[in-house]
Amino acid sequence: MKPTDSEMEILQVLWEKGESSVRQVHEELNKKDVGYTATLKLMQIMLDKGIVSRDTSAKTHLYKALLSKEQTQHTFLEKMINTVYNGSTARLVMQALGNKRTSKEEIELIKEYLNTL
Repeated sequence: MKPTDSEMEILQVLWEKGESSVRQVHEELNKKDVGYTATLKLMQIMLDKGIVSRDTSAKTHLYKALLSKEQTQHTFLEKMINTVYNGSTARLVMQALGNKRTSKEEIELIKEYLNTL
């Protein structure tokens, strides 16, 4: 399942904050000038799609991400590698490292990771 960009913003909040009410998610998204009813409607759609679950046992309903952050990142990355880079992971890595935003510390971590492979 591939969440939309707006759904990804909500998932990012749920992954970071954990189980949250619509109000809590909205407060995080409100930094981007999103209306409360838009947040509520989108989270209801996500519930229908099986992207989130909802606990209705209390007055304030709490939502929780059903998709793991790691699996979602993997799905998006695979799609991007296949569609943008013709299946070449090397092209993706070279593009990412060539953007001049990679710190020396990140490059060292990448080197260590490659050495373990």
